[in-house]
Amino acid sequence: MKLGRLNHVGVATPSIPDSVAFWREVMGATTVHDPFEMEEQGVRVCFVDTPNAQIELLEPLHAESPISAFLEKNPKGGQHHLCFEVPDIEVARAEFEGQGRRILGPTRIGAHGTPIFFVHPKDMGGILTEIMETPKA
Repeated sequence: MKLGRLNHVGVATPSIPDSVAFWREVMGATTVHDPFEMEEQGVRVCFVDTPNAQIELLEPLHAESPISAFLEKNPKGGQHHLCFEVPDIEVARAEFEGQGRRILGPTRIGAHGTPIFFVHPKDMGGILTEIMETPKA
């Protein structure tokens, strides 16, 4: 498996508008994309481009959202996950499973419209890791 580039850093937030203001005013965000809902994952998503990285802001849609659980422990929000690209999601999943790493749930379509899966932080040096098939466009 060839691990590709870091695609984005996922940041949990109780308020996308408040986080957008922070990323613009403090971190120099250059572009803020329109927020959208991913009902099946229980989140509202907003991508923010900084001069050298993309940030994925994640706000819970309801109390059962995984982001709600994160915010219970971290009320102000914070880094939720790192996302790395791979050329073939099926090959990557098979290799991670072959290494004995725990995959969290099925492969599904992520916020970029490409297949993704998450790897348990206990198997990834303490970091929740999203693996994403490199977008074709």
